[in-house]
Amino acid sequence: MFKLNGTVFMPSVLTLVGIPGLESVQFWIGIPFCAMYITALFGNSLLLVIIKSERSLHKPMYLFLAMLGATDIALSTCILPKMLGIFWFHLPDIYFDACLFQMWLIHTFQSIESGILLAMALDRYVAICDPLRHAIIFSHQLLTQIGVAVTLRAALLVAPCLILIKCRLKHYWTAVVSHSYCEHMAVVKLAAEDIQINKIYGLFVAFTILGFDIIFITLSYIRIFITVFNLPQRESRLKAFNTCIAHICVFLEFYLLAFFSFFTHRFGFHIPPYIHILLSNLYLLVPPLLNPIVYGVKTKQIRDRVCKIFHFKYPS
Repeated sequence: MFKLNGTVFMPSVLTLVGIPGLESVQFWIGIPFCAMYITALFGNSLLLVIIKSERSLHKPMYLFLAMLGATDIALSTCILPKMLGIFWFHLPDIYFDACLFQMWLIHTFQSIESGILLAMALDRYVAICDPLRHAIIFSHQLLTQIGVAVTLRAALLVAPCLILIKCRLKHYWTAVVSHSYCEHMAVVKLAAEDIQINKIYGLFVAFTILGFDIIFITLSYIRIFITVFNLPQRESRLKAFNTCIAHICVFLEFYLLAFFSFFTHRFGFHIPPYIHILLSNLYLLVPPLLNPIVYGVKTKQIRDRVCKIFHFKYPS
């Protein structure tokens, strides 16, 4: 790494600040973050064990939930160990290529999670609107194909973000990243060159994946609600709606945090930087924490299995 005209040419190492403006209290912020991470790991691992061991849960809804749990574990593990290294052990340095790899993993797993939420919405749509064909349509072969398609879509669409950074951006104003992890725009903004293409492609990926998914999830639930409200019996309506509550909660939690973080980072120029960073961190940490809790509480089969494991009774 060497400087040219006040810029850094191809830095080999970047420095992650953590949370700008809150450096003096980062040690204490790391404590709840670590607790969230441990809880998310435990909750999602327990969910995976229950779904794997209970044959009655080998159904599309629960298999998608297992995919979501595995993605949540991977996503939080991409971020927290390094973040806690910054907060607690003053280890802010990261190799440039390692930073790009972390960026690819984070945004890929985010995109995979969005794709799984779309698949879960389509599963509920078929289960409620066309129940007689549900088992035929959502075969194990289709589930495998959906898993592969969601993963490939995410990995292939996110990869050019890294290629554009590596190939186009050679000079950087600084090697200090004002973030607690390698977020795409936080790294791109360091460049001393034209970053318009990088910004445009980042927006394209966000709206291609999140925008596409949220539109079809919304359309699915509009159709589901129409079908549910047309059911003749109140008990049938409540039962059908109850199968969707957990997914609706997870859907709202994921996308509201996603878009709030996305827009404040790009257009919230008057919002303090530490608010941006905290929102970005919570967006990546809260869903892995809450997803197993929401599904554990709202899904009777999973709740009963958890109660059986820990030998206590859950009030009916």
